[in-house]
Amino acid sequence: MSDSGDTRPTIGPPDGRLGAFGVPMRIDLLDPAEAARLGGLELVTGGIVEGFLTGLHRSPRRGFSVEFAEHRMYQPGDELRYVDWKILGRKDRLYVKQFEEETNLRAMIVFDTSRSMAWTGSPDELLTKLDYARRLVAALALVLIRQHDATGLITFDDEVRSVTPPKARMTHWRHLLTTLARLEPGRSTAAEEALTQVLAALRRRGLVIFVSDLLFDRDLALRALRFLRHRGHQMLVLHIMDPGELSLTGPAEARFEDPETEATVTLRPKDWAGVYEKTVRQAVADWRLACRSMGIVYHRVTTDTPFGLALREVLAQPAGLA
Repeated sequence: MSDSGDTRPTIGPPDGRLGAFGVPMRIDLLDPAEAARLGGLELVTGGIVEGFLTGLHRSPRRGFSVEFAEHRMYQPGDELRYVDWKILGRKDRLYVKQFEEETNLRAMIVFDTSRSMAWTGSPDELLTKLDYARRLVAALALVLIRQHDATGLITFDDEVRSVTPPKARMTHWRHLLTTLARLEPGRSTAAEEALTQVLAALRRRGLVIFVSDLLFDRDLALRALRFLRHRGHQMLVLHIMDPGELSLTGPAEARFEDPETEATVTLRPKDWAGVYEKTVRQAVADWRLACRSMGIVYHRVTTDTPFGLALREVLAQPAGLA
């Protein structure tokens, strides 16, 4: 980090590896588990977002008004009148003064950390749903804050565990990272009390990003989403799934255990695979249809999807993110 106040994350992987023709490797297009092994949450997430924005061939919105916020490196297209000539004289580098503008958007990320989110079907190859989602949430928050959109975070399982009010400073993003890094799988799944607490915390109208594996009472969750939509919130649901949840595989006979209730069932995967896959497809279709009918943007995101592709799909929708 520069002592000039530059807060841009590092572009490219922390080990400096290069791809073809000497171009820095795009972290956002790597396998998620491989990307996660490249460094800490801040460094990797910064690389994901820089790679993603580079891939879009554009920069996030920037504002210049009356209150100075911080410096950042000059980018082609910046107005020369905002260049800090004193820093240029001292360091022979171009920095521009960035000013606080009125927030374009107020966003709250509602993050389900219940015990089922700690599951992965391939521990050696895939991140758990929780670990994948924490990096995706960190990247979304960085994109929003770089657009000067105030961004907050609510985490919950069977009750609300943390509430971080929305702010639009880069220092606030690092505070969100600290919260995300400390997350532990919850005790149980979302219950009515938890969703009631979430609703109470979302009084001011804005964008609500609901991140969950949706393995809880569907009717209860839809009532909560409908209530938020009725209040005038823009709504985005990110349905996090492990690829292993899409099909039923295993040995000739296997015992399956619910990670939250610890209920078990023993069956032959081959005998039930067809019915299982049809049920999962129908459940996903029902969630998508229910959200669409309420004007809510829905995305299913599997944990083998490179973070940059997930961001591109999410931000392409007219949900107020970009």
